[in-house]
Amino acid sequence: MTNNNNEALSVVLAGGGSAGHVNPLLAIANAIRDRVPQAAILAVGTADGLEARLVPAAGFELATIARIPMPRKPSPDLLKLPGRMRRAIADAKDMLRRANADVVVGVGGYVCTPVYLAAKSLGVPIVIHEANTKAGLANKVGARYTSYVGTAFAATKIRHAHVVGMPMRAAVAGLDRSAAQAGARERLGMEPGLPTLIVTGGSLGALRINKAVAGAVDALAAAGIQTLHITGNGKAVTADDGAKLTAPGYRQVEYVDAMEDAYAAADVLLCRSGAGTVCEVAAVGLPAVFVPLPVGNGEQARNAAGLVEADAALLVNDSSLDADWIKDNLIELVLDGGRRAEMSARASALGIRDAAARMADMVLAAAGK
Repeated sequence: MTNNNNEALSVVLAGGGSAGHVNPLLAIANAIRDRVPQAAILAVGTADGLEARLVPAAGFELATIARIPMPRKPSPDLLKLPGRMRRAIADAKDMLRRANADVVVGVGGYVCTPVYLAAKSLGVPIVIHEANTKAGLANKVGARYTSYVGTAFAATKIRHAHVVGMPMRAAVAGLDRSAAQAGARERLGMEPGLPTLIVTGGSLGALRINKAVAGAVDALAAAGIQTLHITGNGKAVTADDGAKLTAPGYRQVEYVDAMEDAYAAADVLLCRSGAGTVCEVAAVGLPAVFVPLPVGNGEQARNAAGLVEADAALLVNDSSLDADWIKDNLIELVLDGGRRAEMSARASALGIRDAAARMADMVLAAAGK
């Protein structure tokens, strides 16, 4: 099925559900366009994932197929799985044929399994990016059928793994924090010359982080630190009287569109340790205090392990983070410029800024272009 003529490259990218899948997908798509401006690019996802909004907003076409979760234990859904999978594979084959696909690129998520199996059936080369330290089931399936597998972390165990880093937006990958700091602080409504803590629990927010910071706002202000608290959509932090929390040197917003501004403005970032965040703070050389999500299989702690072991970041367990921990540990770090400079240098040494370009090269190699 693969094109052998001089027609423009046709790439189908599959994945989605979460920002951790969609953002690398879009970064790879843009890197492919940089390499081959006339490339035809189709993204395949689900109608109810973040990709339904983010992919069209980024200027790429999106096709959708049914979401097929893999039941983890016996249930009625498990009996329906074979039929659902057959229909999804058939739909994926139709999409690949209509796109005249030269190559399929998968970044993980439920949608990838039927797309990988459809590509294998049609003889379309497969390229995979695995963002997490614990490889997902769909990518493990796809890795059986290709040697083109890129990972964000060296610790990731998946067949044919090649460490390429985390594909990220050019605005983050190319960020010069020092040069951008003054402008970023102005755009975020902050003072240009004050020590700056930025706090984020991601787009959904993090209740433990929000409560801890709310209890420490007076101590932070007394230390001369200004704080931008990105609380998460619908997660505004309130005072005892129910009103939105306000304090000197403290500003809260629910969301920041341009995280590169947050990275540039911050002297220290207090955050969860999702794979994308860990890789981005390393790439830009930002000292971070990671608070891994306490649910799941411990994946977020593993994501942060490389930076923590290199003394490029700190890690505090979710259950240990409170206002007192911030007062006893975080304030000192924000005010210690020498320590922060050392952490920044160590983080930068581990960061990878060209992952999207590396993945684009892998895509072109797999497609024989």
